[in-house]
Amino acid sequence: MAEEMRITARQRAILNAIVESYIATGEPVGSQTIAREQAGDGMSAATVRNEMADLADAGLLEQPHTSAGRVPTARAFRIYVEELSGGPRIAPGRLSAVSRSQIDSNFAGVAGTQALLERTSHVLASVSSGVGVALTAATGGDLLEHVHFLRLGEASVLAVVVTRSGLVRDRVLALDRDLTLRELETAANFLNENFRGWSVERVRAEIARLVDHERSEYQRMLNAVQQLWVKAVPEEQAATQTVYIDGVANLVGSQEDHARLREVLTALEAKQRLVDLLNAYIDARQESVRVVFDLEEHSPEMKGLVLIAAPARVGGESHGTVGVIGPKRMHYENTMNAVSYIAQMFDRMLHPPQ
Repeated sequence: MAEEMRITARQRAILNAIVESYIATGEPVGSQTIAREQAGDGMSAATVRNEMADLADAGLLEQPHTSAGRVPTARAFRIYVEELSGGPRIAPGRLSAVSRSQIDSNFAGVAGTQALLERTSHVLASVSSGVGVALTAATGGDLLEHVHFLRLGEASVLAVVVTRSGLVRDRVLALDRDLTLRELETAANFLNENFRGWSVERVRAEIARLVDHERSEYQRMLNAVQQLWVKAVPEEQAATQTVYIDGVANLVGSQEDHARLREVLTALEAKQRLVDLLNAYIDARQESVRVVFDLEEHSPEMKGLVLIAAPARVGGESHGTVGVIGPKRMHYENTMNAVSYIAQMFDRMLHPPQ
């Protein structure tokens, strides 16, 4: 839309200055303030005032009440973020030293994808003015690393399934028939030797195919493998996703309408809707942080809020999504760099160079 409005370079500089001033103070911005900031460019208060009037006519500024100052509209924030995203200020390495130190110390000693994601929601809430969110990848896409079966008693087995992301599933299985220690060892060896590195859903499908096609003594072993696997990784759990949320209190001061705030909090508590929201807007294949303004198109309760998020990738594979949901008036540069820094931290911590 910026192209349609034909914003000049000077107007863009003024608009950016207004957005940043409003983010910093929360107060309407006057022409005198911008003129002082842009003094080096030789702009007088009158020049700034005329340009601000044109920006208001273009729908980028509005005047609250009878205040002499202006505040940026949603479209102004979009233009500001578009320019910010394409410039040198957005990169993990540009995160402030203070924020970087705060993040690093908070992640010290944390290991495994689940623990990292859970800590991420807390850390992002603490370094932003919004709600920190972290979403695990659908476990159906996770890859098998190792499986072990331990006989607990008659027709009772402990299954331990470890995935490449570091997720460990411990599950006590009630079997239809008793299996010997030898049968359990054979089943575990078969799975580990043939399916290591496969997605858990692909393992299920291949075992079902083998059971359907085999007609031999091999069949008995396959039946045992199928029973163990299906119970160890139930189908309803194969594609589940967990979402971690922290910092909801950050929204309390940013929403004047308490009825609206209650709607937002209800939407955040409905975690499946939040999972759907993140999946709708954040592509696991994207390479950089994304800023989304149109959250109300997917969830009306989120009107007026912004999502800043990125996929957390390890060795080229998505292990989840990390981000912040906050008001339009937030520190975009620091938040975008913090999200990007943490998203890349997963690769550094879980996939260190050989």
